[in-house]
Amino acid sequence: MNIIETLKSAGIIPVIVIEKEEQAVPLAKALVKGGLPVLEVTFRTKAAAGAIAAIKREVPEAIVGAGTILTVEQLRAAKKAGAVFGVAPGFDPVIMEEAKAELFPFCPGIATASELSQALTAGAPMVKFFPAEAAGGVKMIKNLLGAFRFTGVKFMPTGGVNLSNVGDYLAVPEIVACGGTWIVPKDALAAGDYAAIEKLAADASALVKKIRG
Repeated sequence: MNIIETLKSAGIIPVIVIEKEEQAVPLAKALVKGGLPVLEVTFRTKAAAGAIAAIKREVPEAIVGAGTILTVEQLRAAKKAGAVFGVAPGFDPVIMEEAKAELFPFCPGIATASELSQALTAGAPMVKFFPAEAAGGVKMIKNLLGAFRFTGVKFMPTGGVNLSNVGDYLAVPEIVACGGTWIVPKDALAAGDYAAIEKLAADASALVKKIRG
């Protein structure tokens, strides 16, 4: 699996915080049905690894990655649970080396030119631009590309991206996909309103198709 092409085909990646493992399967089914099969389950809760394993087992059409990876232990747990890629909010060379050793596709986070340079030196073909809007948004990414485009680097912006501005990001060729939390609102997930989540996923998927064809 070419993870960059997989992410690009989805365009928008739901960034998910799962508090209870039993939420994982119905949530994944709703997102897949809505047209967003590539998911990022964040390691912000103790349920993360179990949620990834459950989705992998029960929703085979979903492509599950792990987000907010801050330690080597989390990276190993994510891979063991069945995640096929990992994402971090920052750049840690120790975690990057572990990902390479594990042959685990990994997207470190950057917000500055120096961090981007370090990530590229460490072998990252793609970076998470985070927090996207607070760090300068599309304008900042274009400025970075002015210096780094020749490297072939790809971006996945996350943080402050929503339905109203995601089109501006996806119009930039070097942006593979955008991560978004708006697709899975905390209150909708807590209430088990998977129909509402499916509708948000469908709206996002339709926008990707409109922009990218």
